[in-house]
This record gives sequence, structure tokens and C-alpha cells, in this order.
Amino acid sequence: MEYASYWHASAPPFVHGAAGPVDGQVDVAVVGAGFTGLSAALALAREGVRVAVLEAGHVGSGASGRNGGHLNNGIAHGFAAAKAHLGDARAHALYRAYDRSIDMIEALVADEGIDCDFRRAGKLKLASKESHVAGLRANHELIRREVDPETRWLDKRDLAAEIGGTGFHGAILYEKSAMMHMGRYVTGLAQAAQRHGATIWENARVTARTKLAEGWELTTPRGRIRASRVIAATGAYGRTPPFAWFRRRIIPVGSFIIATRPLTEAEVAATLPGDRTCVTSLNIGNYFRLSPDRRLIFGGRARFSASSDQSSDAKSGRILRRSMAAIFPHLADVRIDYCWGGLVDMTKDRFPRAGQADGMIFGMGYSGHGAQMSTLLGHALADLALGRKGTNPLEGLDWPAIPAHSGKPWFLPLVGMWFGLKDRLS
Repeated sequence: MEYASYWHASAPPFVHGAAGPVDGQVDVAVVGAGFTGLSAALALAREGVRVAVLEAGHVGSGASGRNGGHLNNGIAHGFAAAKAHLGDARAHALYRAYDRSIDMIEALVADEGIDCDFRRAGKLKLASKESHVAGLRANHELIRREVDPETRWLDKRDLAAEIGGTGFHGAILYEKSAMMHMGRYVTGLAQAAQRHGATIWENARVTARTKLAEGWELTTPRGRIRASRVIAATGAYGRTPPFAWFRRRIIPVGSFIIATRPLTEAEVAATLPGDRTCVTSLNIGNYFRLSPDRRLIFGGRARFSASSDQSSDAKSGRILRRSMAAIFPHLADVRIDYCWGGLVDMTKDRFPRAGQADGMIFGMGYSGHGAQMSTLLGHALADLALGRKGTNPLEGLDWPAIPAHSGKPWFLPLVGMWFGLKDRLS
């Protein structure tokens, strides 16, 4: 078993980044070479803007290369709860923004010729308990009536054609949801941004930010660069002093994933004959899908930890194997080829944020649902850098600091205990 992301291991690396020292003057410096930052850089470069991307590791080394491979439309929260928190108009707009972002990914993949196995698969939100059915059905009826008439309800008897086993009691089917190979997509984004004129420096962590008479100077171990505007697209990985404002608002939470060996056709038929993305209804639930080479990619929180290293990933991998075997008993002894983790940039209310603060334009806080939203949000950040308004679906959404939180979430074990109790009692 490799303690490495399947997406990293099975995608060609980005090998054409800038080789020399970080230097020069640009219109916009983007910090972070994940989906958000590269989407912003690509949009800016297409318009002839001088743009540079500074990445602490390699392209896609953060959450963009460490996720479950889902492009799920819709809001992760119950839609009624989203309306109560955001108001009707913003909840409707945000729901439709997720739809538009998947549409944008589909168009971008075609326009730039990115080979990433993009496919409209549909998503199943599965009722893990019979007691969850009524709530899911009510959520489905509200969504269908107000924002997404293409969603469908599947009764338990309908699930035989979708998922093996009898452990689920019904599901919402989101027809617009998709999947793709995340590693190939992020590499393709980087290549496209560079092809249109963006400069990308890897291994260039931003360690300091200095205000100039006009614009900013960013310091990295590879040199310094001056920029009129700065876009912060670091998510949970912005841990250096220049991003302290965001650290007080982001809760880094580990999410962990395993990938089996390629399954036989008989195993696929007994596991996910519907070949969709799936997520369960538990608070500490699981998400899973098949890879392009027919592995089961199975993930979840597993442990409420703010670290992702080989030791932490291994502990979480053992928990995930047990969860996978409980859902798919015929896979209890299947070989696991990959085990990895990554940090999710959670916000207190689990809604993302984008706008301008602390001298920077920013987009982050995706709370585990960034793969689908980040492409659209990257383009919205590019618009903000160009002085355009009206394309940011999160404009004006307040983002207060989390009390008693300075970046190290000491309270995560308590949160895990609370959600575990809710799952047992639900």
C-alpha cells in the first residue's frame, strides 16, 4: 500500500513551472496552485493580465489533489437550513452557483483539451438509517420545488440498480453532479494557465508580505515578487504569518481516503452498478465512487484530527477499511493500494467565503465541497482583481473570527464526540 494520493500517483506531474528565482513585477500574484488559484490565473492570463502563481509545494499538492473526486451540485446542508441561515435569495443563488461551476468545468475541460475523465455521473445522498428518510425526502421536495426540478427521490427498492447491499433506505439523486480525475484536471489547469501566459513557481511558499507605495511585495525562499494585487487561494494550507487573518476563520480538519485495487466487473456490479458519486447521511459519514480504472475510492472524516501525515493517514485508513467492509462486506478483504489524507478548510457555518480582506482578494472555506465550486470562484476572484463586480456568489457574506481559535483547532475531539452522539441518537 502506498501512502500517497491516488490522484497524484496516477496523473502526469506539472513539469514546466518557472525554473529561475522568484522575481519581477506582475499585475496579480496568486498564492496557491490548486483549483481556485489556477482558475483565477487562467482567467486573468486569458485577458492578457501579467499574473504569477506561487505554490508552497507542487501543483495540486493541497486539497485539490487530495479529495474524493466528486463534483457534487447542490448545497451540502439541508436546503431549509441554508435558507434559514442565508436567506432565500442567497441560498437560491448559492445552490445555482454550484450548478454553474460544474457547467464551467465541463466547458473549460473541452476548451482547453484537458484529459481528466469528466463525466456527468449523478450523485446519491443515501439515507443511512430509516429515521433519516423523512428528513431527506422533505429536503428533496423543497429543492425540487424551488431550485432543482431535475432531482429525483429513489425508494429503497430503487437502490438495487445503484448500490450493492441493503444498508440504505432511500436516496436523493442529483442528476447534474459529475466526477473527474482530480490530478489530471489540476495539471491540465496549470498547463492551460501557463499556455495563456501565467508564470507558475512551485516550491515557493510565501513567508512574508510587505505593503509598498503601490501594491505588495511577496517573499519566498526562491526570491521576491512585486504585485499590484494579491489573491489568496490557500485554504487550510495557508499557515504562514501573511495569512493569519484567515487562520482565525478556518478550521483545518483532516479528511481521509483509501483506494482499493482495480475491481473485477463482478465486484463492480456488486458494489456500485450505478457508477455514481455517493455520500451517506450520517454526520460522520462516508463518500465513495469508482475511479476511471475501477477502484473503489472510499473516504470520510474517520478521525477528527487536524493533521495529515503517514501515521495519521494509516490510523484513519484502518477505520475507513472497517467502514467500507460494513457497507460492502464482499470487499472486506480486498487489497488497498492507496491511503492518503488532506486538510479541509472548514468554516464555522460550513459555507465558503470569497471577497476582499486584509489587503488581499480571497476565496476559501469550502468545507469539503471545493472541487465543484472552486473553478467558478477562481473566475470570480479574477473579476475582483480586474475591478469587476457581480460574479461573486458570496459577496457581502460576513466572516467573523472564531472565538478562542488561532489556527490550531484544540476543540476537534469534542466536535467529533458531539457528531458521533448525534449519529447514534438519530
